[in-house]
Amino acid sequence: MRRSMGFGLIFAVALTGCTTGSGNYSSAGLAPIPGSITYNGQPRTKLTKSPAGSSFPHSFTDQWGREVEEIYIIRPDRSLLIAERHYRPIFSLDDD
Repeated sequence: MRRSMGFGLIFAVALTGCTTGSGNYSSAGLAPIPGSITYNGQPRTKLTKSPAGSSFPHSFTDQWGREVEEIYIIRPDRSLLIAERHYRPIFSLDDD
């Protein structure tokens, strides 16, 4: 009985350390790849008219010819964070 209570307590403490809040991008984000806006560092021009926290997409072809779409979020210091990256399929299995 004590062992199961101890395990439950440890599990509960570990679970409270997890954050699953949507829109919480306090991490460093994804690492830039060739084609990313931030691949050679942050852009020299700052996005001054866009509000902090807003997002925008960027599509490009990576070094292996795959179509990539990244979603960027503008941080309060006007730097960019890569929040999401999606690879589009090369071949479509659709018969249309």
